[in-house]
Amino acid sequence: MNGPELLDPAFQFLDRIIREDGDILYMLLVYASIPLVAWILGGGLRRKQSRQLNHPSIIVIWLPVRPPPLPPPIIGDEPERGRWDCEPPEDGCQPFEN
Repeated sequence: MNGPELLDPAFQFLDRIIREDGDILYMLLVYASIPLVAWILGGGLRRKQSRQLNHPSIIVIWLPVRPPPLPPPIIGDEPERGRWDCEPPEDGCQPFEN
């Protein structure tokens, strides 16, 4: 005897159950799937942590080595508009200085 001949009674049994009581079997599987899906969505398949981590997490933020470059000048911004009291900063005078 080989594999299919040994499994033939099991297949005939399943065929008879499905043929006679297939609708009831279907409804039982539908109602059984609702708690199964809820258990999976609730984390039932995740592994349980065997030990709690009692040390704090360390977050490292790397700061830039040099400051960012100055923004480009505003087009059309003239010293005559009263924004500066002197020439631009090349002469040693800072904007908004009294």
